[in-house]
Amino acid sequence: MRLRIFLLACALQFAAYGQQCDFTLSGKVIDLHNNAPHVGAMIYIKELSKTAITNEEGYYEFNRLCSGNYTLTISHPECTTITRDIVLRSNMERTFRMEHHLEELNEVIVQGTSQYNKLTSVKEVGLSNADLERNSGKSLGDALNEISGVSSLNTGNTIVKPIINGLHSSRVTIINNGTRLEDQEWGVEHAPNIDINASDKVVVIKNAAALQYSGDAIGGAIILEPSRVVVKDTLFGKTLLTLGSNGRGGVITSQLTKGFESGFFGQVQGTLRRFGDFEAPDYVLSNTGADEKSLFTRFGVNRFTYRLEGSYSFFKNKIGILRASHLGGPMDQFMAINSSEPLIIRDFTYDIDVPRQEVTHQVFKLKGDKNFGEHSNIAFHYTYQQNDRLEFDIRRGDDAGKPSVDLNLKTHTVGIDFKTRLSDGFNFKSGIVGDYQENFPDPSTGVRRLIPDYERYHMGAYAIGDYEANDKLLVEAGIRLDYTHMDVFKFYRTSLWELRNYDELFPELVVEDLGTQVLTNPVLDFTNVSATAGVSYEFSDQIRGYFNYALASRAPNPSELFSEGLHHSASRIELGDLRFNSEVSNKFSLTLEGKLNGFQFTLNPYANFIEDFVVIEPTEIQQTIRGNFQVWEYRQTDSYFLGVDLDTSLSLTDHLNWESQFSLVKAYEVDNDQPLINIPATRFANRLTYENPSLNNLKMALGGTYTFRQNEFPNNNYDVFIPETDSIELLDISTPPDGYFLLNFSAEYPFTIKNKSKLVLGLSVENLLNESYRNYLNLFRFYADDLGRNILLNLKINY
Repeated sequence: MRLRIFLLACALQFAAYGQQCDFTLSGKVIDLHNNAPHVGAMIYIKELSKTAITNEEGYYEFNRLCSGNYTLTISHPECTTITRDIVLRSNMERTFRMEHHLEELNEVIVQGTSQYNKLTSVKEVGLSNADLERNSGKSLGDALNEISGVSSLNTGNTIVKPIINGLHSSRVTIINNGTRLEDQEWGVEHAPNIDINASDKVVVIKNAAALQYSGDAIGGAIILEPSRVVVKDTLFGKTLLTLGSNGRGGVITSQLTKGFESGFFGQVQGTLRRFGDFEAPDYVLSNTGADEKSLFTRFGVNRFTYRLEGSYSFFKNKIGILRASHLGGPMDQFMAINSSEPLIIRDFTYDIDVPRQEVTHQVFKLKGDKNFGEHSNIAFHYTYQQNDRLEFDIRRGDDAGKPSVDLNLKTHTVGIDFKTRLSDGFNFKSGIVGDYQENFPDPSTGVRRLIPDYERYHMGAYAIGDYEANDKLLVEAGIRLDYTHMDVFKFYRTSLWELRNYDELFPELVVEDLGTQVLTNPVLDFTNVSATAGVSYEFSDQIRGYFNYALASRAPNPSELFSEGLHHSASRIELGDLRFNSEVSNKFSLTLEGKLNGFQFTLNPYANFIEDFVVIEPTEIQQTIRGNFQVWEYRQTDSYFLGVDLDTSLSLTDHLNWESQFSLVKAYEVDNDQPLINIPATRFANRLTYENPSLNNLKMALGGTYTFRQNEFPNNNYDVFIPETDSIELLDISTPPDGYFLLNFSAEYPFTIKNKSKLVLGLSVENLLNESYRNYLNLFRFYADDLGRNILLNLKINY
């Protein structure tokens, strides 16, 4: 008996020596949404009772493990604990993605907007909270100019629309707090009605990958997210004050947040912005002041299994339109375009006279979501938006003080989203959204309505899936279907109706013939399919690549279809076309990012082929009772966009860092290779930053941006008759201005004051050299220079 026991013990000992136990299990624990490392995450092997803790890079490691099956539990104080089974047969690297849960403000935002921070086929770019605070006094369009590939279309200095890879307006979808902004974005001088101070982060997607929100984002999407509120008893806030020398005004914004351990929370934020006339280096830009007020408040409850939130936002601005852009006869237009100074220059004032625009935008939203099990969630939202736009022209007599344009746009939106994890590494999300929109142009203005009465019904459905094949390869794909129905009532001038041959093409649309004009009832239907597919692959610890294909289809907007008349704040006559089809975009983009010994880069070449691209361009000068204005007409053409964005940074020393950005885009018509109008010029920006933690985190930066001359442009010049001289002159409205270099400086220094509050003092100077220049993408470049030097003082206090 003793012999048998001895032999069995020897056998077990030899078996133990025969089993290989020198394997290593290692990897990272990162955030599900933005791939940020989770520091201090705990990985526990149940069978061995072994634990590892992640370091500052989210890295963990187990050594001397035996071959076998193991159950791992991964936990983090701010995340939902996850469990994973592994089979260990050799050295293994395994990355775990964890989702913030306990610390989320609300899961709807995270599952919606933040989901696109982790899309496998696109590289996230955007602005952090620090970036937004530094640009507190600016518009959304101005702030986004810091991102490569993003520029702006300006109407003067206060109306700024973002451009992504050469595309703007209806081709760029803006998502604010999970809601698509509906604010007549189709107008070239309709700036987004958004206060960036109500957001904690802005994400830019440079293609149509945001299928959850939109299928028509041919240019891309801009996603603004509010701040998070921790689920504990807390009260905190901040106030920012910005004073500017150019315009002699400032911006003050304040935010206060209250959270409870029960999950209830509330937040209120408000902004006041006031500036007088802005100035070019050599003269005042008369009637360019701005007056803005905004309020954002939200409240709700955030529990582990469900969340519910209600919010309301109010945004109102009053913006002056450069007085020198509204002129008299053809002689004035000819002189203005050929003059180095505006024809109208007045003394500085805070008064905002005519021409001007006044816009009020209100949003009420109710949203919530509920978890089912560990990996499934269903969310809903209802949103009501109302946008009121008034445009005031120079009017006299009984009509003085009466708006020339009075538009009221109401939008109701309801949607349901569902997401689940079908298997380990495979996530699926789908949803359906519907909205009803009504536009009412008040006829009491006594002016031909630029945009007609219409009702729009829209339904959209999407499905998105992403699969993590292994630690290096991720695959993502999605599809979306949108249906749009428009019921329109519009008066056409009989002369235009017949000139466009509408009387033969659409005789059934005529409701009533009034002699000089006809009342019509166009009923339009558009069905659009959009899709995206892509992969990302980690070639090494230093190099990662992203490839994405995006199909986007956009129905023409009301401005492109029905415009007929004077667009006062754009200072031009616009003519749409009832015959337009949907735009269809096929975009291919590749992104490579890498880092090596303090050097980092992101390279993003792309190609976008667009069928039936809608372009608006000048065709002639037309005299009206309100003055002499350029006529701009919409038309469709097949086109293609080719471009590249490059970002690099180099750590020179422990305190010095060098950053560079380069953006180039070229756009042409397919049939004749003619360049398209209003395409951003090539831009090259550099910035040297000094930061020293030992000096209380003193930070200084000197940056310079060179904008090249746009050498590729269409010839839209035309002849105009000048009665005063009885001559015909060539009106050159095509030739772009010269390139220019702008130098900027910024510095900030934080102070710690009592009760652990912090005060940050900042100073910045824009256009440091007071350079005189004209931006090709400023619609008022025909009449005046852009802004001169601007000294900004910033004060921020956290409490």
